[in-house]
Amino acid sequence: MPGGIKILLVDAQDRQRSAEQEPAIGKETMAMGKQRATEIALTNELVRRALDIRHEDLPLAVRQVSRDSLADWLACTLAGREEPGSRIVAQALLEEGGAAQAILIGDGARVSVAQAALANGTASHALDYDDVNLALPGHPGVAIFPAVVALADYLDVSGPALYAAFVAGYETACRIGVLLAPGHYARGFHATATIGSLGAAVACAHLLKLSAEQTCHALGVAATQAAGLKSMFGGMAKPLHAGMAAQTGARAALLARKGFVSRLDAIECLQGFADTHGDDFRVDEALADPPGGYHLLGNLFKFHAACFSTHSTIEAVRDLRHMHALQAADITAIDVVAGDACSICNIQEPATALEAKFSLRAAASFALLDIDTARLDTWGRVAESDIKAMMRRVRVTLVPGMSLSAAAVTLHTQSGASFRKDVDAGVPLSDKTQQSRRVEEKFLAVTAPFLNPNQGRRILASLDTLQGAGRPRDFLALLHQEIDRGDISK
Repeated sequence: MPGGIKILLVDAQDRQRSAEQEPAIGKETMAMGKQRATEIALTNELVRRALDIRHEDLPLAVRQVSRDSLADWLACTLAGREEPGSRIVAQALLEEGGAAQAILIGDGARVSVAQAALANGTASHALDYDDVNLALPGHPGVAIFPAVVALADYLDVSGPALYAAFVAGYETACRIGVLLAPGHYARGFHATATIGSLGAAVACAHLLKLSAEQTCHALGVAATQAAGLKSMFGGMAKPLHAGMAAQTGARAALLARKGFVSRLDAIECLQGFADTHGDDFRVDEALADPPGGYHLLGNLFKFHAACFSTHSTIEAVRDLRHMHALQAADITAIDVVAGDACSICNIQEPATALEAKFSLRAAASFALLDIDTARLDTWGRVAESDIKAMMRRVRVTLVPGMSLSAAAVTLHTQSGASFRKDVDAGVPLSDKTQQSRRVEEKFLAVTAPFLNPNQGRRILASLDTLQGAGRPRDFLALLHQEIDRGDISK
């Protein structure tokens, strides 16, 4: 295949196992759910809740996580812009030309809002190092932030307006994710792309101060464009999904502001988004409040630069190695047991860095060899002889009943002893101050090639001003002043 990219195919047995893992609700129950959704006008109800969100009403913990999510998104965008797929998208957009409305992060060129959303969104997901929410399941930040940051830059709105819009879009995306779980993702849709488009549309509608009716129209426009296939994982099209979602959402909201209309019930109507994108329709669960009242509090930050479904395997291998003072030479075999939905991360023979990020075998091998999986350059080492030799010792078994974020790892040793560790990385840190510290450390590490530590800390400090009087446009100007002191292209 071109560029050595292997496309991961999910065969009929994989789909059957995914369907059996968490059975879809029965036809009668689904019909009742649709009837209830129609009675309460589900699309409108989701919009009403989103538009009611005000920055001044957000709990401190929600503000803190939204700030950390923006910092994480910026780090991933800056680092990801030099990836081949990101460069191709940016170059194509610059060749197109367009109104100078919003900035290309890290480049400084100004393009249209929709173009900036596409390019910045693609870059932010290119390294697969961005945050996750399992309610989706997927990456809400890389679908929503590129849209609202570009629009905030264009409109020159306040920082609190940006954050409130982000939370509105994030909560809506997660509620729709819960509505369609688990069938939407199991069927093969990449929720970051599909549901992320809807979250981005609501976020931009919030920023534009659209009415509830206009926002419903924006949702309809986004819903009819939403697309993204899990079969694209491991290639350039996966990060493109995030850019597409951001662009779709931004354009849908801008069209609605101009008077473009669509169905007002696009989510729940016959042959609408829910009807065509899965077999599940969990209205009560979607409308129920999550722990703490906000799905954002369940945001999971990545501290390994790979698919989130590999993180539990990495943590388990590392814990076992340290607990039992094991060396790589001591290990004869590694058994990894994960949920069958993790077939997306089961590339058996990864040949590129991008493929390695979707390989449980590679992840376990790096961890056992004590190679830093937080480093961006680690995953490109997958073709090295010691890594390939270690991968031959790794056996992956996918079973029904386990979540996307869990793994059970057993290390078998030369002495005949075996050690097992079960880990579920899908639990957010309860200490949000510690979480913020880890996000800041990640920001400084990821941006180190083009920002020195003092520059990085100034940028992080300026993010705090966006919760008050700061404005995104001014922040972006400061960001690029710091970048221009060095050379981001080196």
